[in-house]
Amino acid sequence: MEQKYLYQVLPFLNELERDKREQLEEYFHTAPVWLMDSFKIEELDRGEIFVRENAPVESVYVVARGIIKATDYRVYGVAYDFMHFEGTYAMGGMEVVMDLDYYRTTLETVTPCTMITIPKQQFKKWLDTDIKALKQESKAITGYLVTEARQGRAFLFLQGVERLKMLLTQKYEAYNQNGIYETNSTRTELAEESGLCVKTINRSVKRLEEEKLIGRRGNRITISRQQYEQMKDSVSRILDI
Repeated sequence: MEQKYLYQVLPFLNELERDKREQLEEYFHTAPVWLMDSFKIEELDRGEIFVRENAPVESVYVVARGIIKATDYRVYGVAYDFMHFEGTYAMGGMEVVMDLDYYRTTLETVTPCTMITIPKQQFKKWLDTDIKALKQESKAITGYLVTEARQGRAFLFLQGVERLKMLLTQKYEAYNQNGIYETNSTRTELAEESGLCVKTINRSVKRLEEEKLIGRRGNRITISRQQYEQMKDSVSRILDI
């Protein structure tokens, strides 16, 4: 009954690809009707900030469609995009589990997104009364923190062009279509995602082009399977990844 009701409150599920639909079905597998009744569907455009660091936690956001990024502004006010999310994550769930009153990071849409917004108190009640839901959320948080820490340590050992190689290989692994990845990111966005300055990004892009490790289509960077493997091998010689 609950799964049928899930499709009633989230009718767009029928429009999703099978893998994403099954992820959401699994995530809300034990969700009671009273929780689903609290769902609100929001459509956000690319580039919209929907959570700001240090703002009071009022809602939890589950990304049903699209990609979002987490940005840190704490060091000299410089933007550093340290994680991109495309899977099924409850943004704000960590704050609820840890009893934090304020969001710990800024979240922004990278693409147009469909969000399932859940009031904080309803989400907390679900976790407090459903051990499976709490375990599921704890597992997701742990995985996210391990990935963030591992990536942060790796970036410490990489400078300039090697750091950009690592970023581009991660993007290829996540977003390639039929063996080809084409980035829509601007040089400023690549700088924010890598923690490098725009000047260093420009030099690194030029070097990768000269070494034929990336291609160009207009203003966009393209990466083939062969180019990805060459960059991955180069980074792997420095890091054990």
